[in-house]
Amino acid sequence: MATKQNFLLIMADQLTAGALPFLGTSPVKAPNLGRLAAQGVSFRSAYCNSPLCAPSRFSMLSGQLPSRIGAYDNACEFPATTPTIAHHLRLGGYRTILSGKMHFVGPDQLHGFEERLTTDIYPANFGWTPDWTNFGERPTWYHSMDSVLTAGPAVRTNQLDFDEEVVFTTRRKLFDIARGRGSEVGDRDARPFFLVASLTHPHDPFAIPRKYWDLYEDADIEPPRVSLSLDELDPHSRRLRHVCGNDLDAVTEDQVRAARRAYYGAISFVDEQVGLILDTLEQTGLADDTVIVVCSDHGEMLGERGLWYKMNFFEGGSRVPLIVSAPGRIAPRTVDASVSLVDLFPTLLDLAGLAPDLAAPIDGRSLVPHLEGGEGHDEVIGEYLGEGALAPVVMIRRGQWKFIHSPADPDQLYDLSTDPDELRNLAQHPDHATRITAFRDEVARRWDLAAIERDVVASQRLRRIVSAANATGRLQSWDWNPPRDASREYIRSHMDLEVLEAVARFPRVRGA
Repeated sequence: MATKQNFLLIMADQLTAGALPFLGTSPVKAPNLGRLAAQGVSFRSAYCNSPLCAPSRFSMLSGQLPSRIGAYDNACEFPATTPTIAHHLRLGGYRTILSGKMHFVGPDQLHGFEERLTTDIYPANFGWTPDWTNFGERPTWYHSMDSVLTAGPAVRTNQLDFDEEVVFTTRRKLFDIARGRGSEVGDRDARPFFLVASLTHPHDPFAIPRKYWDLYEDADIEPPRVSLSLDELDPHSRRLRHVCGNDLDAVTEDQVRAARRAYYGAISFVDEQVGLILDTLEQTGLADDTVIVVCSDHGEMLGERGLWYKMNFFEGGSRVPLIVSAPGRIAPRTVDASVSLVDLFPTLLDLAGLAPDLAAPIDGRSLVPHLEGGEGHDEVIGEYLGEGALAPVVMIRRGQWKFIHSPADPDQLYDLSTDPDELRNLAQHPDHATRITAFRDEVARRWDLAAIERDVVASQRLRRIVSAANATGRLQSWDWNPPRDASREYIRSHMDLEVLEAVARFPRVRGA
């Protein structure tokens, strides 16, 4: 592998792997993502390490599991002392740039990125802190079924505003890089780049412009495959129904169909944005020198098992797309082994030819053996420590097996080779007693769950106090404000006009 290749990470939000036609049976139209998968390495069994936005992203960037860095939920501070892949690539000579959502919480809103081109769509404070000691309360910021009840076409949404800004700033930055410009006219920066473009679609609410809605017919939209009664659900799933208010309003089959149709339309919107970014890479001449990684932070249940959104380790909530594409350098293939987002940290370091002295142990393993067609690891370790839980929920995915354990709930064991819909919990089956004992022993070696539970509850209490105090009186926000100096933009009188126009034009005219 060359050591001076660029990295472009395109991230979707709440994009479940099974909704993509190249990873499951789906009517979704996503030709650009399909093309990337066909010309790159597509991981068919990739997972997030925590099925919730912020913990998943912090874990991915740091290469560490959430409990190791205190990333329990969507209102946990990402410690500024935690080295990220952006820090290490920056030290290794890379220019690090972030456009879009990353859900950083706390005063540090960069975490190794030199440039952050947009604000975030979600708050940077502690206001979304759950309370495991008061499970019955449903704060106003919890998910609700409103996204399903009101699903359908929309002319404009908050998320469209955000994602169009993300794509615009990403494309403009690529053009600036190609023109040899940094943040100022004439500022040349020859370093390779690590650029993250992070969209918020297809995350709920399920509302999308008619252009994308009309790509599908009601007849295209299959109902959820798995329908279970409350008595058939595991305890964590029943708690999630409470957390999301599933039973507060009756939901019709038409509303379920509309939500799924709008979600598919949102994926097509994401695919179109991916196409715009890929076109820009080609137009700038950067495509041949850029490794493209596509992933999502977690999945979406889409009504399967009567559940929506995420926050669980079933396939719909935790399995994600993962594509690595570098035509001419990485041969196309599919990988069936189970891998996860924490593996991206060591993978990018390997692809960059960097072997830093890591200040903190990482939980991920490099995917380069998989990318080169060799034998790689087949293991995912997951943790869920957010709302809906009463105690830590952990998951081990290895080979054909998925084991889910929480001190608050009965164990779950699924053989995904014969039971992909996870309908038969084998944890109490006598034929699997030895396997269950081995998994339980492994859990005990890997985690001190009682200590993690104490840490989570203590963190929640501290953050609720700080959040209440910070919301009293004058508000001082941690939300990122992208710096902008209009005196250095476009055409200004202190600039040499001919030089400015020549530098800004791409490709350059002869003699410029």
